[in-house]
Amino acid sequence: MPLQRYHSKTRAEYLIASGRVILAAFFLLAVWLDPSEPSRFARFTYGILAGYLLYSIIIGFVIHRRGFGWKSLHLVTHGIDLLVFAGLMFLTTGPNSPFFVYFIFVLVCATFRWQWRGTLWAAVTAMAVTLLLAWYPSNLLLQQSFELNRFIIRIAYLAVVAGLLGYLGAYEESMREVLYMLSQWPGAALPEEPGPDGAGMLGHAAAILHAPRVVLCWEEAEEPWLHVLSWSAEGSHYDREEPETFGNIVAEELSEAGFFCRRVGQEPTQVVYNSAGGLQKWYGAPFDQEFVRHFEITSAVVSRLAGDKISGYLVALDKRHPTPDDMVLGGIVAREVAARLSHGLLLKQLQQAAADEERLRLAHDLHDGLLQSLAGASLQLETAARLIEHDTAARESIQQVQHLLASEQRDLRTQINALKRFFSRRKPEEFGLMKRLEDLSARVRRQWEITCSINCSTPKPPLERGIAREIYFVIHEAVINAVRHAGAATLKVNLAFNAQWVLITITDDGHGFAFHGRYDQDQLSDMKRGPVMLRERIEALNGKLTIDSSDRGTRIDITLPLVEQGA
Repeated sequence: MPLQRYHSKTRAEYLIASGRVILAAFFLLAVWLDPSEPSRFARFTYGILAGYLLYSIIIGFVIHRRGFGWKSLHLVTHGIDLLVFAGLMFLTTGPNSPFFVYFIFVLVCATFRWQWRGTLWAAVTAMAVTLLLAWYPSNLLLQQSFELNRFIIRIAYLAVVAGLLGYLGAYEESMREVLYMLSQWPGAALPEEPGPDGAGMLGHAAAILHAPRVVLCWEEAEEPWLHVLSWSAEGSHYDREEPETFGNIVAEELSEAGFFCRRVGQEPTQVVYNSAGGLQKWYGAPFDQEFVRHFEITSAVVSRLAGDKISGYLVALDKRHPTPDDMVLGGIVAREVAARLSHGLLLKQLQQAAADEERLRLAHDLHDGLLQSLAGASLQLETAARLIEHDTAARESIQQVQHLLASEQRDLRTQINALKRFFSRRKPEEFGLMKRLEDLSARVRRQWEITCSINCSTPKPPLERGIAREIYFVIHEAVINAVRHAGAATLKVNLAFNAQWVLITITDDGHGFAFHGRYDQDQLSDMKRGPVMLRERIEALNGKLTIDSSDRGTRIDITLPLVEQGA
C-alpha cells in the first residue's frame, strides 16, 4: 500500500473511533434525559448503549495505540456497528426509530474505509435491515403503529446520502490514484528525440489525465525547430517540424492560459479557460486549423509549458467530458513535463561543454607532448645533418626523415586545431583536401621510392571541413597499408564526387591480402579479415568498403557519404 494511502487510512480510523465514542455517549445521555424512547425495553436499551460506549472507548484506545496495523479491525468493528444499530432499532420503533441516524454513521465509515464500494454494500445492508424491520409485525411486539410516510422518506434519504457519499468515495479514490501516479513519475528526462523514455513519460502523463491521446509540442529558445511528440494506445510518434507548421498552435487570446473545450468542430467553439478572476468563457477557434486537421481534434484539455528555455503546450485529446479539475491536473502535469524538458536540455548542454573541454585538453596534451617531441627530433636530425656534411647519401636520408617529420607535424597541428572549438569554425575550403592529397602522394614517392598518383576531381559544392578531413585520413590509412604491407611498386588513387557520395578507388600491384577474391564490408567483418582500422573508420562514417585481392595486386573501393557526422 502506498505510504500516503496508509496515512489517509490511519487518520480515517482515528476519526471513526472518536466519532463512535461521541455518538455512543450522546445517545446514552439523550435516552437518560428523555426516557420516553424506548418505552418497553428501556433497561435493556440502556445496557446495550452503556456496553457500546465501553466498547467504543476500548476500540478507540486500541486504534490510537496500534494505529492501522491491525488490518482486520475495521471490518470487525463495522460488523459490530451494524448489529448494534439494527438491534437498537428493533428494540424501539423499527423503521421509525430515532436510532436510524446511526446508519448514516455506518455509511460514512464505509466510505472512508472502502470508498464507493463500501458505501454501496453498507447502503444495501442498511436498506435490507430497514425493510426487514418494516416487514416484521412490530405492532404486535411493541404495540406501535407503522408510519408509511416516514418509512418512505427515510429510505429515499438513505439512498440519496449513499449516492452522494459513493460519489465522494469514488472521487477520493481517483484523486488518491492520481497523487500516487504523480509520486511515481518516471525518473528519466525527456530526450530531445524521444525514444522509449520520452514516450513512456508521455504515456504516464496520459494515464494521469485519463486521456486516450496526448500531444506534446515544444520549442527550445536556441533551436529553430518545433518538436512534436504524440502518444496513443497504438504507440508514440515524434516529428521535428518547422516553427510555423501549425501557426501559433492556439489562439492568441488563449496563449497564456490553460483551457478546455468539448466540441472543437463547432463554430464558434465554447472554451473555458483560467484567468486571474477565475474560470472564464471564450468563443472562437481555439486552435490553428492545420493543427486540428492533423490530429483530428474533437475535444481537448490544454496546458501551457513555460520555462527559461522551453515553451509549448501539453494537449490531452478525446476526453469525453473535460472538467475544470482536468485543467488543474493538466497544469500540474505540464509543469512536471516542462521541468523534465529543461533538465534534458541542461544535461545536453553540460555534456557538450564537457566534450568541448575534453577536446581542448587533448589538443593541449598533443601540442605540449607529442608535437614538441617531433619538433625536438627534427632539430636533432638537423644537427646530425650538419655534422656529416661530406656524406651526401646520409644527408639525403636525414633530409627525407626531416620532410616526413615536418609533414606529420603539419597533420598533427591540423588535428589539434580541429579539436579546438575556435579553429573548428573555419570555412570548409581551409582544410585544403587537394593540397594535402598532393603532399601525401609526394611523401609516399619520396619515402618509399614507388610510383604513386592521386587523381581527384573538384567537389561541388565545397566539402564540409569534417568530411574532407575524414576522406583524407581514410585515403592516408589505405595508402600507407598498401606501401607497408603489400610490397607494391605502383599505387593509384582516384576520387570521384557526385551530389551525395564520394567514390574512392585504390589499386596497387602488390601481393595482395592473405585472402583472394572479392568481399564486401559485412563479409570482411564476419571473416575477421582485411585492414581492421580502415574498416572501423569506414563503418563509423556509414560508408561502404569492398576489397578485391589477388597475388597480382589489390583493388579497394570505398564509398563515403558527403555529410559530416554529427552535423
